[in-house]
Amino acid sequence: MKLLVKKLRGNAVIPARATKESAGYDLSACLDSPLVIPAGETVKVPTGISCAVEDCGNCVLLIYARSSTAANKCLAPANCVGVVDSDYRGEILVPLYNRSREDKTVEPGERIAQLVITPVLLPEVEETDLLSSTERGAGGFGSSG
Repeated sequence: MKLLVKKLRGNAVIPARATKESAGYDLSACLDSPLVIPAGETVKVPTGISCAVEDCGNCVLLIYARSSTAANKCLAPANCVGVVDSDYRGEILVPLYNRSREDKTVEPGERIAQLVITPVLLPEVEETDLLSSTERGAGGFGSSG
């Protein structure tokens, strides 16, 4: 299996794992100059890359926050987890939300999120009038303790 990465701009950074056992590949901001994200606002940050996973079957690329970026800079993906479908070939953008009360700056080449590749189950959808019963049943939020 291979993660194929196409640079869309010369200053794009190829995603890389920080350590041998890191699950995520760091995504970097592809910017020509620093980008200010105002307090309480969301800005789509370009990565300058598009990707495809070769020989994975049904896979999805998931975009998660980087722990240090979220904890130290209060910047994390606005959609919590971004979903990049396996057939998407456009530029990967990261909608970063600034949850702080101050403007934050993203520098060119700064690591802003992480990309995790995972298999996806794609069952057939079938309508039914009956589902199997379980101990929990229809118990919702908080019902399991």
